[in-house]
Amino acid sequence: MDRKKELKQAYKEVKVECGIYVITNKENGKKFVASTRNFKTLNGAKFTLETGTHTNRMLQEDWNQFGKDAFEIEKVEIHKASENQFIDEKKELEKLLSKWIEQLQPFGDKGYHT
Repeated sequence: MDRKKELKQAYKEVKVECGIYVITNKENGKKFVASTRNFKTLNGAKFTLETGTHTNRMLQEDWNQFGKDAFEIEKVEIHKASENQFIDEKKELEKLLSKWIEQLQPFGDKGYHT
């Protein structure tokens, strides 16, 4: 019973990492840039692609055509949590996402954004 309590406590103490990730098509170099409030959800992003339900149709079409081995998913920036509880994490992630989209320009032949 004590082991179960220890595991629960350890789970509660794990810090949640949020930030920006990029899915890159290694066949054509196109990129999809997105933010997440929890990097553990990247498995969910992969799952939606594997089940054909991703919200970005162009990315989904290429995933279906080239297969999962043609793609790479990488964390490009981890948002450092602020001690200030009045800072809106969602807005901070939106700023980071805008920065990365501006930097990578994932539009047209270079990406999956419109």
